[in-house]
Amino acid sequence: MARTRFRSDRGLTLRMGGVGLGLGALYVAFGALLITQTGFALGLIITLGMAWGQWFFSDTLALKSMGAKEVSPEQAPELHAMIDRLCSLADMPKPKVAVSVTDMPNAFAAGRTPKHSAVCVTTGIMQRLDADELEGVLAHELAHIANRDVSVMTVASSLGLLAGFITRWGMYFGGGRNRNSNGGGVPFLVVLAVSLVVYFVSFLLTRALSRYRELSADRSGAYLTGRPSTLSSALVKISGEMARIPNKDLREGSAISAFFFAPAINRESIGALMSTHPPLQQRLDNLAKIGAELSEKG
Repeated sequence: MARTRFRSDRGLTLRMGGVGLGLGALYVAFGALLITQTGFALGLIITLGMAWGQWFFSDTLALKSMGAKEVSPEQAPELHAMIDRLCSLADMPKPKVAVSVTDMPNAFAAGRTPKHSAVCVTTGIMQRLDADELEGVLAHELAHIANRDVSVMTVASSLGLLAGFITRWGMYFGGGRNRNSNGGGVPFLVVLAVSLVVYFVSFLLTRALSRYRELSADRSGAYLTGRPSTLSSALVKISGEMARIPNKDLREGSAISAFFFAPAINRESIGALMSTHPPLQQRLDNLAKIGAELSEKG
């Protein structure tokens, strides 16, 4: 975890370590297979290029996927003032600040390090939450950056996306070339099978970390502001409003759903809860315990 005033979370650190080791093993296995399938030079370029791209452009890609634009203090003075205050309180670098024009009420953080990161809010969430509730959400998102769990999530998600791409389109782009190969290459069906395994394992790793990191960020943000009730209020409001958002708008954010403050689902899309987020009641109970603890100390 980065050195900030956010409370450390040993459970999150251990989970990130486990996911990191799993991802490392997947990268090695997947890279080795790509090399045997495409040749050493091309396979190595693909593997290293993929890793480099994930690391250096994760925040940019996440913002573009939501059509978000970076905003200056002059364009969004109240939003910047909140983040300035929270970053000062947490003793952490200020991330880029972005806004996505969509009615879906949500927020997310992205980036490779606390110094190279971004926090994005939607116009929908700014219209629905009051200042205290929005500050609670922003504290939650800044906790993701300080904890560095957003970096692990980015790599885990990206590897799964590449494996999914090969699974879906590889047969069209070269599956036939090696189907009857008598040389030393690996048959494409083997590549397809491994891609499916990589996609499934990265999916499990992402989900296992994603649920816990949301609870951790709720705790960290609530302790930082000292007002867990405002975060609870924001969760209840957003969860209720999400049911009114059209499926079209929800699908636009599906690529980064694991990064959102609240799951982008409604009653019609409830099957999507192979879930990136813990149940709402679990998060509210988690915050209620913190509220009781802070009241006793006060």
